[in-house]
Amino acid sequence: MIQCFDRGVFLQNGHISETGSLPAEEGRRQTMAWQILQAHNIGGDARHLQVRFDAMVSHDITYVGIIQQARASGMKEFPIPYALTNCHNSLCAVGGTINEDDHMFGLSAAKKYGGIYVPANQSVIHSYAREEMAGCGKMILGSDSHTRYGALGTMAVGEGGPELAKQLLKNTWDVDYPKVVLVYLTGTPRQGVGPHDVAIALVKATFETGFVNNCVLEFCGPGIAGLPIDYRNGIDVMTTETTCLSSIWETDEVTRGFYETHKRPQDYKPLHPGEGAYYDKYITIELDKVEPMIALPFHPSNAYTIHEFLENAEEILKKVEADAQRRFPKAKVHLTDKIRDGGVWADQGVIAGCAGGLFDNIAEAADILRGKFTGSGAFSFDVYPTSVPVSLELMKLGATADLLASGAIIKPSFCGPCFGAGDVPANNGLSLRHTTRNFPNREGSKPGEGQFVGVCLMDARSIAATAANGGRITPATDLDYTPVHHEYHFDDTVYKNRVYYGFGKADPTVELQMGPNITDWPKMYELSENLLVELAAVIHDPVTTTDELIPSGETSSYRSNPLRLAEFTLSRRVPEYVGRCKTVAEQEMARREGILGEHLRQVLSQVGDADRLAESTQFGSCVFANKPGDGSAREQAASCQKVLGGFANICYQFATKRYRSNCINWGILPFTLDEGTPFDYESGDCVFVPHIRQAVEQGREDIPAKVICRDGSVHDLLLHIKGLTADEKEIILDGCLMNYYAARNKE
Repeated sequence: MIQCFDRGVFLQNGHISETGSLPAEEGRRQTMAWQILQAHNIGGDARHLQVRFDAMVSHDITYVGIIQQARASGMKEFPIPYALTNCHNSLCAVGGTINEDDHMFGLSAAKKYGGIYVPANQSVIHSYAREEMAGCGKMILGSDSHTRYGALGTMAVGEGGPELAKQLLKNTWDVDYPKVVLVYLTGTPRQGVGPHDVAIALVKATFETGFVNNCVLEFCGPGIAGLPIDYRNGIDVMTTETTCLSSIWETDEVTRGFYETHKRPQDYKPLHPGEGAYYDKYITIELDKVEPMIALPFHPSNAYTIHEFLENAEEILKKVEADAQRRFPKAKVHLTDKIRDGGVWADQGVIAGCAGGLFDNIAEAADILRGKFTGSGAFSFDVYPTSVPVSLELMKLGATADLLASGAIIKPSFCGPCFGAGDVPANNGLSLRHTTRNFPNREGSKPGEGQFVGVCLMDARSIAATAANGGRITPATDLDYTPVHHEYHFDDTVYKNRVYYGFGKADPTVELQMGPNITDWPKMYELSENLLVELAAVIHDPVTTTDELIPSGETSSYRSNPLRLAEFTLSRRVPEYVGRCKTVAEQEMARREGILGEHLRQVLSQVGDADRLAESTQFGSCVFANKPGDGSAREQAASCQKVLGGFANICYQFATKRYRSNCINWGILPFTLDEGTPFDYESGDCVFVPHIRQAVEQGREDIPAKVICRDGSVHDLLLHIKGLTADEKEIILDGCLMNYYAARNKE
């Protein structure tokens, strides 16, 4: 079905070949990735890219912070088209940001700086970008990790907010030229197998080993021709879960048809690898052999075929129960209760967001459910079309009526089910979702407080088949139905009537509309000569997600208030973290005022003259995790640590480039350890890094440090900071990106 090959390969005459007509180095230049990246590289160094994007997109969880950063750094107007969407809008005002305060800030910012403002419920972020902004050969930067438009010939990247602020300040996205991995498609999917099945199978094959970590996936092969554009988009958006950097697909007449349908024929151009293109690795996918898949909690890679799952449900669900109990001791998890009457029964089905809410997915779900009923029991079925134009077409087609008649609930365009702000099932519920992630709390539960919900990812077709059986999990391939091909017609009338198009029309006289919970970033200090950090969290899980570092859901009510939001940092993983950080921050503030507390004096005395060291040693908090940063691109995973006085992360490996970049942009030192180096230390132990400022200035990558344990013992530790660019060094030295720009705007 899917095979991964960790060796180089050529593409000759459209086929995989062990040998090529060109040397490997020259063959690299024949890939689509090379062509697009170098076309956007303004630095002149083909190996160390300095990229400027054609456009940017952000949603209302991130754009306030981004604009506030850029504004504090001297931005006067948006230099490229920048769309501010409002697809995380349905959060209630639970003591935090009133949603419309953020939205009115966004509208006023679009008018002041020349942006595009997409009002609430018009479109989810990636749907709008596909419909209105993508173009063959273009590059788009988004503040959401699922910024992927490769199937439309657009290389898109999801990064944290500071990287978008850099673009707004006419700076560059700096990255070493990535490895490029060929994804070679053959065959045609069977009826009942959807894009999420292919995507989940791909994530399962690649995630755990890190096979494509920070690589670009280049999709080619004869299998592409048989895939409708929505099918391609549905696979492509999930490539984020492989931890790849970006993606790009060959284009064809199907791609051309998308742009013609969306009234932008000029944005189409053919994209193909050149003859003899060379790839660092390759993956083969036999589409005709892909089966309906299910991803069990708590990651899209924890996947099985649905048939395999049903045959071994008790064993598999017991493993999930044990994992859940380990993670959340307060929760009472009984997913094996879902096994009854010869099947496994779900409590909820949801089709939503940038992956699930696409026209073809929902139309085929309607084909499956036409004349059938979801039943009058506990099972519920909700559908969120990805944009108003998609909703309009589904209504004209009659698919909406078919779904409503079956018992489905049709909801507005909204990302809520993807991040925990909608459709929260009952405790111990089992939810099937065609969304992007199934991390804990992604459905809105509070497992740390004992409220547990299990989310499984499935394709819209199998969710609809399950709904037709009243909640009994059923692969769509087991159901007899006749899919009807429906030509999609894009009606942009609602966008023309509701979207504010302000690019190129900046008006500096417009006042930003600031709600009471929209605050500026607190003062941040430059890096001192020496650094002392106290371990406030030590996490030995294989991977730590950004959802654990800063949870989604109700926390987003405070998205525009850095201090209030920081109160949630690691709250569901290490509840003591915030309190520990605050204690450290208080001691650091006292040190800055010339008062050396007893605890700090005692720790420093283990490595030298405490009074002398206190003058030049910054004291902050630190997180250790084996492999942090998988998941969302949200910058808050790093900024909240910094707001609480965090100055360092220590790990063996960063899970994603975007999280490491977020840490650097917030002045958090990205320390790594050699694999195999034991790290048996505990919260409360301290790490002293002498002469760290000098080491960063000089670009030293090997950093000797000492661990000062609470029992008074002192141990040597070798840290690393690898591959900092010149700008990244300066950002760390200045204390954060905002300080970096503020200093240079004064010069």
